Amino acid sequence: MSDLDASPDAPWQRDWPAPAKINLFLHVIGRRADGYHLLQTVFRFLDYGDILRCEPRHDERIVLATALPGVAAESNLVVRAAEALRRATGVTTGVTLHLDKRLPLGGGLGGGSSDAATTLIALNQLWHTGLDVQQLQQIGLALGADVPIFIHGHAAFAEGVGERFTDVVPPPAWYLVLIPPVSVPTATIFTAPGLCRDTPPIAAADWQPGFGHNDLEAVACALYPEVAAHLDCLRRWGDARMSGSGACCFVEFGSAAAASAAQAALPAGMQGFIARGIDRHPLARI
Repeated sequence: MSDLDASPDAPWQRDWPAPAKINLFLHVIGRRADGYHLLQTVFRFLDYGDILRCEPRHDERIVLATALPGVAAESNLVVRAAEALRRATGVTTGVTLHLDKRLPLGGGLGGGSSDAATTLIALNQLWHTGLDVQQLQQIGLALGADVPIFIHGHAAFAEGVGERFTDVVPPPAWYLVLIPPVSVPTATIFTAPGLCRDTPPIAAADWQPGFGHNDLEAVACALYPEVAAHLDCLRRWGDARMSGSGACCFVEFGSAAAASAAQAALPAGMQGFIARGIDRHPLARI
């Protein structure tokens, strides 16, 4: 046991990762009476993302120390997640939340949802609230449809509004992810009249790597030409796809070296990163 682990304050002194996700495919197969879309997708985590740090307080306030430009603190998903956990458990303890933000807003990488899930996982331990995975997922679903997958903690074929999971293990891969200079509001894509909403469903057991497409991609490309341009650039190396509702796009490689070579060949000004696909969330065992 290290000195850090032996300290009674040790859990508060750690970093809590909030990894990105990509959608290996995303089909819209219908729509519920309440307006929510029925989806099928495969979520995979990346070894790249945001970092959350939690600091105990001696009062009952929830404070976000690192504000995001254009996002009110009370609207930030880490604050909302902390408040939701307190409402569900009756805890009154305060916390200061420090968020090292690397994932873009409106990028389709699940940044806000991942931040919220990590907040729930971290504070469930730090506040000793004792909720199980299913209870945390229920709280998370009220915050956003993508939050439960990060609490579930394993790459998965997802159905419903994205909250029913069948674990999958995609082949090892590295991804070149591009970040177009635009933020794509999810609601704008899902309310577009031209969105395909009737792709035939498949059984989870029938999914294979390389299957499908992203039904949201055509709408995003029509509304945001920057997304289309970044996809076109990536297609020189393979089957490039948009993640989620956009704007980020990715293409798969069999090695980090191949991904790095492609990144080096990008046109000047195109921004992105290379990440390895991972099948378990780094906090899955907590």
